[in-house]
Amino acid sequence: MANQVEKLNTIAIADIEKVNTLTDANIEKINTLEFTSLPTYMTATGGTITTDGDYKVHTFNSSGTFTPAAALSANMVVTYLVIAGGGGGGQTGGGGGAGGYRTATGFAVAATGLTVTIGGGGAGSSNHSAAGVNGSNSVFSSITSTGGGGGGSSSSTAGSDGGSAGGGGGSTGVGGSGTAGQGNDGGDASTQGGSHYDMGGGGGAGAAGQDAGAHGGSGGGDGGAGTASSITGSSVTRGGGGGGAANYGSDVGIGGSGGGGTGAGYPPATYNSTAGTANTGGGGGGGADAPAAGRNGGSGVVIIRYQFQ
Repeated sequence: MANQVEKLNTIAIADIEKVNTLTDANIEKINTLEFTSLPTYMTATGGTITTDGDYKVHTFNSSGTFTPAAALSANMVVTYLVIAGGGGGGQTGGGGGAGGYRTATGFAVAATGLTVTIGGGGAGSSNHSAAGVNGSNSVFSSITSTGGGGGGSSSSTAGSDGGSAGGGGGSTGVGGSGTAGQGNDGGDASTQGGSHYDMGGGGGAGAAGQDAGAHGGSGGGDGGAGTASSITGSSVTRGGGGGGAANYGSDVGIGGSGGGGTGAGYPPATYNSTAGTANTGGGGGGGADAPAAGRNGGSGVVIIRYQFQ
């Protein structure tokens, strides 16, 4: 009998070595496979969504809602970057401080709508008696970054505290204090004699604002440098402080890398101040003598990254 059962439906038994491209050795394992949990990843909606390899990146340039969908596993964690609005520059004043800069990995999220608020940049001052306005806070879920401090003005000399702080205005104004873990202090103003004085740079996410006179003994202080992040897949620097003004000269404070505005000089028609860059949290440049008003700070941004495959 065994010799007769050599073919089955005209197919030689010796030829039955694969079924659906599986070898006999693999077929023997089918009923004994130990199935492990398949990798599962979260998905989400909200903001502008881009892809970087196995990761999704949600960028919020304006306020909205980040809504994760429930995953089959507990793998619902994200990396975030939350930057507040930058402070406005002062009139005859210091540069605005950058918005508070917070970033972290492994932040757990739930399958629910999470609030995202983008802080606006503070207004620059056109009034010798008023400092630039602080930027507004940015928020993601339970994370809040503090708005940047406004730059001091000629009659309101001190730079304001903030995420990063504003630079000192007038002739003797001191820079404000930055918030620990979010930014740095503003630089101090200085006098060059009589009405010739220079203003301090606003603090940045990566460095304090320069004191006035850092350019070889005169000139407005540069804004503090921002901080680079590769959360989107490319390295981008944000959170630069605004440059301080040079009230009677051309040696103006340069905005810090990462969106800080440049301070004004004299004559202001030639050396005018510039605003902080939108969605970087950069501080506004300080204004010189009228009509070179301080400039607005740049708005903030929230960026969220997670693995999706």
